[in-house]
Amino acid sequence: MTSLPESMPSLSTHLTRLAQRLGLRAQPGHQTLERASRLNLPFAPLYEPEPSIFWNDGPCLQRLLELPRGALSGPVQEDKARAHAALSRLIQKDSQSLTSMDLRQIDGLGGQSPDGIAYSSIEAFAATEACRRTRIISYKDFLRTLGIALPGHAQGEPIELRQAGWLGERLYWAGEHHVEAFASAVAYARLRGLELLMPAELVVYRLDRAGLRALDEQYHAIAMPAQAWSDAEFMALLLDTQVPYARLTVLRDASNSELLLLEKHHPTASAIGEGLKRAGAPDMVRYLRNLPQITRFKLGQPQDA
Repeated sequence: MTSLPESMPSLSTHLTRLAQRLGLRAQPGHQTLERASRLNLPFAPLYEPEPSIFWNDGPCLQRLLELPRGALSGPVQEDKARAHAALSRLIQKDSQSLTSMDLRQIDGLGGQSPDGIAYSSIEAFAATEACRRTRIISYKDFLRTLGIALPGHAQGEPIELRQAGWLGERLYWAGEHHVEAFASAVAYARLRGLELLMPAELVVYRLDRAGLRALDEQYHAIAMPAQAWSDAEFMALLLDTQVPYARLTVLRDASNSELLLLEKHHPTASAIGEGLKRAGAPDMVRYLRNLPQITRFKLGQPQDA
């Protein structure tokens, strides 16, 4: 029987190369998955925001839209670039100019609560000692106080507003200074039934369903506690497998979690991601998918059909 020259690739080699080109790889063994699933890390459920009039009290997902490339860390630049592209597609932004907006419709403020309390209404915040110092007694006081928060209002400058689909239907004023004066003016206008119309520039953020679906197809996106990066077993797992990953350290919640992205097409990375989920790591995609419904439930707003 005539043998093939040693320099000629075998049939199995041809098949292996073809499978690699087609993205078909052998299923990883269960050892890596089981090793990841046995990790004992302090996983915690992701924060479900309470109703708050302050924009930054909720998940600041709008930051993903202009996420700096340097925000991601990981061993391979190309992996970080792909993860960055996937995250940047999660949020969409629409802008519109409104010729007339009633001041009383605005029920949110920029920044975050100055005292750490999640106020559920403008009136609740306006009743605080800090806001009562503005002392709106007359219509003249009202205009003076509004001028402090919106110095360009008298000249017809539009007010800047924001809205986010994951925060319900609340309209947020974009300003972060003189929030006490602005809240006091809105509360007074509502109390006295004062209609005050002004032009507005509204920016609306929303989760992109196609982007979220693509992220789920491409990645295990899981929330890891910060302690994981000093855990000997977890770090040994990453080092032993030399698995590619991307890590997002700017999106943190109350439990100090951060995002870990593991590509599903990479067998070992996918096995680690599946194992971490079995160990209790929260699934970020599931969290984002459910967040609008959770917010509407807490606000008592109608649910999507």
